[in-house]
Amino acid sequence: MSNDVKQNLKSQSTWMRGLYMLLYIIFSRIAEIVLGVVVLFQFLLQLFTGETNERLLRLGQGLSTYVYQVFQFLCFNSEYRPYPFGAWPKGEPKPAKIRDQSETGAN
Repeated sequence: MSNDVKQNLKSQSTWMRGLYMLLYIIFSRIAEIVLGVVVLFQFLLQLFTGETNERLLRLGQGLSTYVYQVFQFLCFNSEYRPYPFGAWPKGEPKPAKIRDQSETGAN
């Protein structure tokens, strides 16, 4: 093995990120289940009362943004660690920064 590979395998920051990724996979699955319950409950409210619940709308937005932030972290598109290591999201997610071709070396 080359020295670069050995250094990468011994990198504590990479292993810590792997641990965070494992935790966020679990957190995202829980959030998706809760979001599914919110969706179902909102649908039933709309069906039977013709209205939606404002608090559930905010919860659904927060959960959706949270799941987005988690997936951004898991896919290495962001270094920001979402809740519980960061703040709970408020509002809509910020768009991901897309690398331009000059950064990636593509023509």
